[in-house]
Amino acid sequence: MEWKKMFHGGDYNPEQWLDRPDILEEDIVLMKKAHINCVTLGVFSWAMLEPEEGKYRLEWLENIIDRLYKEGICTILATPTGSMPHWMTYAYPEVMQVQKDGRRNLPGKRHNFCYTSAKMREMAKKIDGKLAEMSLRHPGVVLWHISNELGGNFSDGACHCEECQKAFRKWLKEKYGTLENLNKAWWTVFWSHVYTDWEQIHSPVPEGECLVHGLNLDWHRFVTHQMTEFLKWEIEAVREYSRLPVTTNFMYFFQPLDYYQVQKAVDVVSWDSYPFWHKEKDEVPVAVKAAAHHSMMRSMKKKPFLLMESTPSIVNWKIYNSLKRPGMHMLSSMQAVAHGSNTVQYFQWRKGRGAFEKFHGAVLDHRNGENTRTFQDVTEVGRRLERLEQQILNTCNKAEVAVIFDWENWWAVEDAAGPRLDMNYKKTFLKHYRAFWEMGIDADVLNMDYELDGYRVVVAPMNYLYKAGYAKKVKKYVENGGIYITTCWSGIVDENDLCFTGEHPLREVLGIRQEEIDAPGEEFRNSISFGGKTYTVGELCEVVHKESGQVLAVYEKEFYAGSPAVVKNEFGKGCAYYLAAEFGQEFYHDFYKECLGKAGIENPLKTELPYGVTVSERKGENSLIFLQNFNDKRIAVETQGIYEEADTGIRWEGKIEMEAFECKVLLKAGR
Repeated sequence: MEWKKMFHGGDYNPEQWLDRPDILEEDIVLMKKAHINCVTLGVFSWAMLEPEEGKYRLEWLENIIDRLYKEGICTILATPTGSMPHWMTYAYPEVMQVQKDGRRNLPGKRHNFCYTSAKMREMAKKIDGKLAEMSLRHPGVVLWHISNELGGNFSDGACHCEECQKAFRKWLKEKYGTLENLNKAWWTVFWSHVYTDWEQIHSPVPEGECLVHGLNLDWHRFVTHQMTEFLKWEIEAVREYSRLPVTTNFMYFFQPLDYYQVQKAVDVVSWDSYPFWHKEKDEVPVAVKAAAHHSMMRSMKKKPFLLMESTPSIVNWKIYNSLKRPGMHMLSSMQAVAHGSNTVQYFQWRKGRGAFEKFHGAVLDHRNGENTRTFQDVTEVGRRLERLEQQILNTCNKAEVAVIFDWENWWAVEDAAGPRLDMNYKKTFLKHYRAFWEMGIDADVLNMDYELDGYRVVVAPMNYLYKAGYAKKVKKYVENGGIYITTCWSGIVDENDLCFTGEHPLREVLGIRQEEIDAPGEEFRNSISFGGKTYTVGELCEVVHKESGQVLAVYEKEFYAGSPAVVKNEFGKGCAYYLAAEFGQEFYHDFYKECLGKAGIENPLKTELPYGVTVSERKGENSLIFLQNFNDKRIAVETQGIYEEADTGIRWEGKIEMEAFECKVLLKAGR
């Protein structure tokens, strides 16, 4: 996608106010005051666009697109399949999902459609085609927003209807060819569950088979495949008429869908960011989570992404919903930009009067128009994006570090039934990512499919499952000079979730032999000494044997005291580290600080950052440095250079003073 401006706006639902033309006129006036230049239309508008089957009413939408365009506001046009009209679900109940227990959903809610349903695809193609044909008349439409938060309403995003079962069996036949191959890959001799006919295969459900891990893993893959095929179906429908770029909005670490696979179908990656700010006084854990997902969205295509939704104030669906404290709206918006977003978009422009989201945050509330703190916060973001627009647009983050996060590994780790039943892959990944965030080092977030060339350091925490060809890729990377760091509970199973026998797939690269793994309770926690400090070991302690390389730390307790806990192994032109245990955050911070120091990798300010402060750099002809303070107090950052604020011209030398919850955008300045 060619970016010509920084988009600032969000979801607009004028269909809720068609009986109030005064409201619609007021919206235009206030959008301009808030420096809104882009809105998303039509996300949940199916019932108003097609009130009866085959009877389309698009005029109201066309009029609004035109009216907005005349005022300099462009439109991201959505296909409305995120929510189906009642006339459709009552006429064609087969379009609704079936749950694990075999019950078909009743009409209502969102994302209630079966992605395999032939009838649903037929109906979606018709409405999408009508919208796409209409869009040709309106130059204000700049991007397609396909459906909404795919799979996000029900627990696992999956449909278990008979159409889906047939499609699953067909997908399996294409993958394995024969039942003999499938039974071998799934290890179905376990509990005598060998399949002798394709018709015997059913999706994993609590009331039936759900303990064959190969089945579970392939079902996850199938759900992603089938949802992606539905996405492609919608894209093909609009592309019969329109060649505009397409996106669909992802969600925060949404486990049911492998976003690395889904993103291949769209032109630009987008996501909906709703961090739980002010959950505690320490904002760092939440900031890290948001930053990690921003980094992931950028890394998928290694290009700028689109922040499709965020709240300008509060949400309404958490146990308690905290207002953003002064400064946090600007900071959280600029955090997205700092990590590669070329947009700041909101859900939503105006609060509705009724139903579930009537108290969800919006730019405009029910009564006060522009006379609110939220409106002023949004306006200031719009002004700032306009000031920085030309400097930001041709830049993007270029990371030297990559951290592996792979959906298939996620599914397999948390389905493994050992060594603990509360294995948390995302939590483990975030500990490692946080170490780089605290140092102000940009990190790409990749799955195992990506090439590793170009990264100086690659980290693969809890890399339990190895996809075909992954070990070979890592070996080549290290041989050519890369630094590879992995941890306990890595290299255990292949892509079918079958345990490797014999040696570790990276045995010669890592220089270790795994034997067994301990998951000790609190009273049996171990410790190590590293770099002159003592660290408590976390929830996993793997017993390994050094076969080559250097032991950097050993366990200090239990029967395996003296066994290696941290091993470094030179291999080819590079080296690999094996962290045999899980550690606390302090160890990861110190360990990575030492590793990156030896590799000569520094943050853009070349300084040690105070707690709660981080930095990201968007590189280009004139690179921009985003210095972010997530503390609710003033802080000073010591630097070695001279910097100029890109949007104010204020110069800083030696020390940069930051207000609470502030983001400064800096340019390296000469004397």
